[in-house]
Amino acid sequence: MSATTLTADHVAVVVPALNEALRIRQVVADALAHCPRVIVVDDGSDDDTVERIADLPVTVLRHPRRLGKGAALRSGFAEAGRQGAQAVLTMDGDGQHDAADIPRLIAAANRHPGAVIVGARLRKRASQPFIRRIGNDFGDWGIAWGCGFRLVDSQSGQRLYPKAVFELQDVAGEGFVFEAQMLISAARRTGARVVAVPIETRYMHLEAPGTFRKSHFRLVRDLWKITSHVVAQVWAYGHVIREYRRTRAHPPLIDDPSGEFDTVSTSPRNHAAP
Repeated sequence: MSATTLTADHVAVVVPALNEALRIRQVVADALAHCPRVIVVDDGSDDDTVERIADLPVTVLRHPRRLGKGAALRSGFAEAGRQGAQAVLTMDGDGQHDAADIPRLIAAANRHPGAVIVGARLRKRASQPFIRRIGNDFGDWGIAWGCGFRLVDSQSGQRLYPKAVFELQDVAGEGFVFEAQMLISAARRTGARVVAVPIETRYMHLEAPGTFRKSHFRLVRDLWKITSHVVAQVWAYGHVIREYRRTRAHPPLIDDPSGEFDTVSTSPRNHAAP
């Protein structure tokens, strides 16, 4: 495989799942239509999540009890590494992410080698719950400070991690904090930038009743955990004011060939650390 060419055969789709019986079969079947390698990590579900996908050609890992999203992702990353994957693409098990976006994220990864690619919920964003939107913006502001550059939708669970990132060891944080720390560790330890690929905002209130389960993310509780963790990271790196100025000087990278949003050059140098 060329160092700059990634195909679906080289990607493992990792789906952390906690009580996802409502949508897990569709999520997995749709992912399989785009990638032959899917890894589902059942994080101690007490419904029939696993039974719903028992006949599908996927790898299923099971935690005997709930350990949190961070632990589920760690398990999925480790299994992807054992299977020889060159990249991991994460999707939530509740159906919020559209598997049809997988080829777009892979294409963006090829345009930005070494970068973390985030499916950023920029389309139909006005229909996102107002409080959630404010929380996301605040999270972006803080996590950007930890990374050293600005970014958008840092809390999206649809991401593509290159091998150098998903194989990072000793990434701190549990639950949703782990996803924030993955971005910071990618930036600080591998020099990776974060590139946003616009996707549609999909929430329970925008669809027919019962289409999506209620999110496991609790805005105040989880945002507080993320924020306090990131503040500790920023403080530990030192030079707080200098780092803030450096962060604000590097705008977010948005890869959108359609031209609907600001686009960035496809030059490989865009993934280099600022």
